[in-house]
Amino acid sequence: MQETSQSESSYTVPETAYTALGFYHKISQLRADTWNALKRDLGILVKLNDESRAKNLIKAIDVKLTRLEIIEDYHAFPSKEDFRHLWSLFDRDEYVLLEKVVKRLVRALISESYRRRHVDLSDSDANAEDLETLDALAQLRRGHPASNSAAQPYFELLIVDNLSPQEEEVVREAFRNMRRPEDKFVYDVVTVRSFEDALIAVLVNPNIQACLIRYEFPYKSKYNLSALRNYLEGLSEKELENQTEAERSILLSSMIHELRPEIDQFLVTSGDVEATASRDIRYFNRIFYRETDYIEQHHTILRAIDNRYRTPFFDALREYSKKPTGVFHAMPISRGKSVTRSHWAGQMIDFYGINIFLAETSATSGGLDSLLQPYGPIKKAQEYAARAFGARQSFFVTNGTSTANKIVVQALVKPRDIVLVDRDCHKSHHYGMVLAGAHVSYLDSYPLHDYSMYGAVPLHDIKKTLLGYKRSGQLHKVKMLLLTNCTFDGVVYNVRRVMEECLAIKPDLVFLWDEAWFAFASFNPTYRPRTAMNAARTLRERYRSDKYREEYAAWKAEFDELDPDDDATWLERRLMPDPDQVRIRAYATHSTHKTLTSLRQGSMIHVFDQDYRQKVEAPFHEAYMTHTSTSPNYQIVASLDVGRMQAEMEGFELVHAQVEAALSLREQLYSHPLLQKYFRVLKNKDMVPAEYRESGVESYYDPVTGWNKMEEAWARDEFVVDPSRITIAIGATGVDGDTFKNEFLMNKYGIQINKTSRNTVLFMTNIGTTRGSIAYLLDVLIKLAKEFDNLWEDSSRPERKIIENRVHSLTQELPPLPDFSRFHDAFRPDAESATPEGDIRRAYFLSYDEENTEYLRFDNGELQGQMRAGRDVVSASFVIPYPPGFPVLVPGQVVSEGILHFLQALDVTEIHGYRPELGLLVFTEEALSEPPDS
Repeated sequence: MQETSQSESSYTVPETAYTALGFYHKISQLRADTWNALKRDLGILVKLNDESRAKNLIKAIDVKLTRLEIIEDYHAFPSKEDFRHLWSLFDRDEYVLLEKVVKRLVRALISESYRRRHVDLSDSDANAEDLETLDALAQLRRGHPASNSAAQPYFELLIVDNLSPQEEEVVREAFRNMRRPEDKFVYDVVTVRSFEDALIAVLVNPNIQACLIRYEFPYKSKYNLSALRNYLEGLSEKELENQTEAERSILLSSMIHELRPEIDQFLVTSGDVEATASRDIRYFNRIFYRETDYIEQHHTILRAIDNRYRTPFFDALREYSKKPTGVFHAMPISRGKSVTRSHWAGQMIDFYGINIFLAETSATSGGLDSLLQPYGPIKKAQEYAARAFGARQSFFVTNGTSTANKIVVQALVKPRDIVLVDRDCHKSHHYGMVLAGAHVSYLDSYPLHDYSMYGAVPLHDIKKTLLGYKRSGQLHKVKMLLLTNCTFDGVVYNVRRVMEECLAIKPDLVFLWDEAWFAFASFNPTYRPRTAMNAARTLRERYRSDKYREEYAAWKAEFDELDPDDDATWLERRLMPDPDQVRIRAYATHSTHKTLTSLRQGSMIHVFDQDYRQKVEAPFHEAYMTHTSTSPNYQIVASLDVGRMQAEMEGFELVHAQVEAALSLREQLYSHPLLQKYFRVLKNKDMVPAEYRESGVESYYDPVTGWNKMEEAWARDEFVVDPSRITIAIGATGVDGDTFKNEFLMNKYGIQINKTSRNTVLFMTNIGTTRGSIAYLLDVLIKLAKEFDNLWEDSSRPERKIIENRVHSLTQELPPLPDFSRFHDAFRPDAESATPEGDIRRAYFLSYDEENTEYLRFDNGELQGQMRAGRDVVSASFVIPYPPGFPVLVPGQVVSEGILHFLQALDVTEIHGYRPELGLLVFTEEALSEPPDS
């Protein structure tokens, strides 16, 4: 048995719900939990006198050691040598000593002492255990900045080469010997022997930050794991085995880059290094000749890591805070003068500390920079952000994504340009359309009536709208498509497909993707392909290739045989753009502070626009100047700089942990009988109708096979659901979403959430969510479920009837969500046209004159009476109920019976733009009859 565990034979890992290594999403939890279980089993075994029970425990320990050996094969600690030591103790039945070694190993993993010093598991000295205890105590103090900054950051170097165990130890020791106290970083080495093993390693080991690829390695792993089934799709094992060593190395490099683009890669070759350097090796930082000494490789690797670790503006701000200066400009609080000298305001120093004030300034000199016209550290920090998020240009915004959205819209849209807009997008886009003077063509998302929420806009509807403009001869006026990716509720577009098919109709269409809630997605290989910047870059490379030209020529020949005047020709098949005409023009706005590390209001704009330099740079600068404060908060800028660095260095690990936490929460909610009674987690099938799920995947989770369907859905479907957002239907409680949020979660247990609908609540995990947080939430939900049980049991028959009525109202009496009605003809550029756009700016400002508007109440039937009399009642303001938090009416929109029914059925107290004592603000009939220029 032990011989097999250390041999080169193929292992098959059981595909069970929790132990399946093939599903890497839960690998870190599996790793931690298995080590703890092994420690527990050994602790029981050494105290056990029952021989039969001991045999069973020994078998269980054997299974756990085998499982852990597979996992640890892809980590530097514990090393392969450490595992040989563990197996040796197990083989010799030295369970007491094995328990001591495993305890030390687990302590080292928990305290992360292996990051700070070499942990020798063969050393049984009691002093070693004392060191582990001290490391564990140090770990408890890690919240203090000094303890984090004192240690050298640790990473692991992956070496891909078909080395013998003895050669592995030589290489590992050679790199260890390169370490110097003055090095900025410390690292250890992970060695793997095959193409597959290299990909598994970068998936399961987030500590890997650099990779040395050598030529001589086979394709197949010794392990029979399924983790790579989606990443190796389309690759033939036979073809890979027949590749030259150089071809295989370059292919491996490209696939590592696809999975984790932040990893620095280096090629080591013994062949013709000059010829290799002339090939397509874009993902390698550098090529080394095999004879190159270790010290050159060591310094090159450290320099590459440092290039990502730098925080140009944060460093400049810290240096500025140390300088003695005389402040004779604005801001009395600069250098903390107005508070350090105060007899009354000193509590600010006590609360925030002095550094935040030492770094507070309105100066743009002294090593700092101007956000409005950066030339130094801010410029460099934005360039690093572009690299991290895959953009061509990136810009920091210090007053939120609401402002970022308005900047992009103003930079790209001129008055009377037609913009296709997701109607239930964030209010900043609607106001941006007003400011830009756009002619707005609203698109409706598919409704989820049972949960009082919307999904996203189907591609079929977008194409149909574009085709309508093409048929009417107005396609040249259409400037932009604006969509929310992902939505507040977690519905995510197939961004690449949307862009590709829309560009086939209008090759120069500009895309603005509001990714306010999706900044984290760039740092996970499953999420990343559905981000705007990744899709833009992928399409740009695709359209430049000879392979695409061949595909397009074949598609075009088939397409030209069809009737171009038949809508089905365009709507019922996948479209391909002409590579000679297409221009990739994509913009994304990120609320960095929502999903990554940043102070409040820290946001970014990312640009991948082939025409940016030629057409957009100047107006973008003007729009940026228009909306950006001349006194931006430097602390926000610095936090964006640090947040970018953190995302590049450990974003993969943090997002991985975030998804793991969400999956654990979902798994418990799916399976706990009491929780299921009152709280139903919405699955993929609940939030994405079947016609948009090409994969047929209804749920990412299966009780038997576990979490193994997410990648399939994310690779194929038109829409998917982000599993890190857990929407729970609470109608069975008889409590509406807003009441549940405030009275039950916040007031009783201090749990904060952002969004509710009439009968749902949304729990969002983030990179700061811990397993302890998940446990607390589950504990609270179980307590609440018990409360609802007790309430029902203790209620009288009339009281139970009241509860039943509430449940029926929240689960059965849900008003249909209204679509956008239409713009009134007074606000349509061409009332005779069949296209739906409207002049929202004119409607918005027409309402500024009081004589143009009046109030009509709908709670007393006044407004309905006017409609029955034949009047087009037209809204003069935005009407935004919260929840759901998007406009159900915009200026210039005709009020429909469906919208009124929806407003009447809402039981929320907060409706922006509506005054219950007066009614809806609408245009007078006289105002609507005035000519546009009056």
